[in-house]
Amino acid sequence: MDDNKLYNALLKSQEEQRQLALKRGEAKPEENFRKERPYAGSDRYKPNWVQIDTQPEEHPPTVYDASVSLGMIANPRPWTREQLRERKIIYPGMADKEVMDAYRELRIQLRNRAGEEGFALLFSSLGNQGGSLLTAFNLAAAFAMDSHTAALLVDCDPYHQELQPLVSTTLKAGVTDYVSDSACDVKDILYPSGVERLSVIPAGTQASSAVELFSSVRMRELMNELKGRYPDRCIIVNAPPFRTNTEARILERFCDQVVFSVPFGEVSGEEINESVDALDSGKFSGLVFQE
Repeated sequence: MDDNKLYNALLKSQEEQRQLALKRGEAKPEENFRKERPYAGSDRYKPNWVQIDTQPEEHPPTVYDASVSLGMIANPRPWTREQLRERKIIYPGMADKEVMDAYRELRIQLRNRAGEEGFALLFSSLGNQGGSLLTAFNLAAAFAMDSHTAALLVDCDPYHQELQPLVSTTLKAGVTDYVSDSACDVKDILYPSGVERLSVIPAGTQASSAVELFSSVRMRELMNELKGRYPDRCIIVNAPPFRTNTEARILERFCDQVVFSVPFGEVSGEEINESVDALDSGKFSGLVFQE
């Protein structure tokens, strides 16, 4: 099937699902029907947004249908279970049930706190080094296991380039490149991960000016666009260590919840309390203790 036929088939399926959802009263009205943008390096898909011209007398209202939109998130190079195991990425049916249950419990608690809507969560270590990315990735993977939810990992730690080994696609431009270049589009920094329904955005290459870039209006615009793309998507923002980097405190303003990872033996109770007190009231959601 060529590209035009594929696109037309997707639109036809989209419209059929939309009409069915309307009849059943299950779909949520939205101003625009949102569809995932194409991934970086791909020109396979047509324009990123579909605007449906609605006239109350002739057409039903435009709706957001998660079942259709989630199905359009590409995963061209999925990891096998063996590859996931090698990278310490969680997956359904994995042998270490205790680890899987821990991530599921964390997912449940965060979802209960957020409600039904999508949300953005800042994940940062209270240690002096990096090392939070794998946990942040697995937390995003836990949300992506829900067939009704998409997850997005946004790596905002340009000082510890740890994302590439975890994803099956070659990463290039990222957050800092997007913010520093007004000609860069979101589709240029969005990549499939190898895990179903989980997309990633790397940190980028402009580490020296990260503080200024994260403080910019364009960074706020990026986060607003990512939040609006799917109403029910969970966004995990991986930040540099909270106590030793200004960037993490800047990124907090774009997020609804904050979770800290605590490396074993590196952080005192007093340091934990000081970090929690530094947050905006109501954003702190919990701690993840790491061995």
